[in-house]
Amino acid sequence: MSAPLRVLFVCTANICRSPTMELLARDLVGGAAVEVASAGTHARDGQPMNPEMVETLPTGPAAYVDSFRSRHLTPDLLAGSDLVLTAEDVHRRHVLDDFPALHRKVFTLGQFAATIDDLPGLSGAELVREAGARRARAVPEHDVPDPYRRGTAAARAATGTITAMLSAIVPRLTGTPQES
Repeated sequence: MSAPLRVLFVCTANICRSPTMELLARDLVGGAAVEVASAGTHARDGQPMNPEMVETLPTGPAAYVDSFRSRHLTPDLLAGSDLVLTAEDVHRRHVLDDFPALHRKVFTLGQFAATIDDLPGLSGAELVREAGARRARAVPEHDVPDPYRRGTAAARAATGTITAMLSAIVPRLTGTPQES
């Protein structure tokens, strides 16, 4: 049995976008050999998930949301991940400024979705390897705008964007067919 694919989602404070990515991806992964986690470039450890973002999530593992606590991005978290997906290019650049050797495994969420769109037939670790070699350029349209303190509409928009991107990404990571 091969080791699970480890995916780390990153945003700023790890209270809005990256925990939403983690929770939604966890649900999409199901029982596949993919582990998901999240962290923030400027997170304060131990903060709960933003209530406005919680309200945008589908009903599901409420215990996870209740027990979620933010954590700061560390070199160990990065080293232990096979793929790092960030909410915005600023997060991607933050990681790569300090760890340029990780350039083949760090993408914005939208950048990774665009990259794998051009890599049909690949999944799992092979998909991540090939994406690292042939990445799409990061453009503003690939970013998930920060909804923090911008109201319910911004939180819903962020969750909608994350959901759409993860719906394309997670089936490719797990090797399961996408539902039509």
